[in-house]
Amino acid sequence: MLGPVENHSLPRTAAFFDLDKTVIAKSSTLTFSKSFYQGGLINRRAVLRTAYAQFVFLAGGADHDQMERMREYLSALCRGWNVRQVKEIVAETLHDLIDPIIYDEAASLIEEHHTAGRDVVIVSTSGAEVVEPIGELLGADRVVATRMIVGDDGCFTGEVEYYAYGPTKAEAIKELAASEGYDLARCYAYSDSATDLPMLESVGHPHAVNPDRALRREAIARQWPILDFHRPVRLKQRLPALSVPPRPALVAAAAIGAAAATAGLVWYTNRRRATAM
Repeated sequence: MLGPVENHSLPRTAAFFDLDKTVIAKSSTLTFSKSFYQGGLINRRAVLRTAYAQFVFLAGGADHDQMERMREYLSALCRGWNVRQVKEIVAETLHDLIDPIIYDEAASLIEEHHTAGRDVVIVSTSGAEVVEPIGELLGADRVVATRMIVGDDGCFTGEVEYYAYGPTKAEAIKELAASEGYDLARCYAYSDSATDLPMLESVGHPHAVNPDRALRREAIARQWPILDFHRPVRLKQRLPALSVPPRPALVAAAAIGAAAATAGLVWYTNRRRATAM
């Protein structure tokens, strides 16, 4: 049960949402995998190399070391990607791919927080070429996401400028609180992963959503609410209810999350085709 409508004479508050498997039913990057593959941003060799890493990530079993190795590989993978092309691919396929996988429960929560006068902030490890448009569709007030360095040629250099993962998410939230006047003790946070414990610990109202085993143990031990989101809904059906217009995203960003795209889906598709022959 959410708290009452905000008293605007008090410090402002916000609700911070992880994205993948918290607001949407799968990895935002994997959702665009077929589109990025068809756009020529990744080849079959890269698909095979990243298939296992994608499987581990989607299964919720990636620990800190595995995530770091994945980050290093993916940042190298997207070196040379044209930023404009990435944005165009996302824009062209966003509605078809994202609309069906928004959790109805998450959309309702976003609406309730806005109605109560709270800002909604998406905080995701994925890159903002993917996260930022999704945040705008959801009516999020701000987006924090991974960003990479873009060269003078308009392409990613492969170097990470900011990695929104683990403790850095909590740091971003604290910086937002300082700049926007949020009272973190009265703020909310939602995530599915134990890697987001620092983010959850930084607010007064943490919530575990579809938690992995480690986060479930922590949530039970700390008596945090555990939420079960399981009803995906077409986003465009929810948009009339999300009446608070989005504000410009706080963190402009990169496509390391986009780079994580192709592996699992294309590998699985090729495997099925080979089996069927």
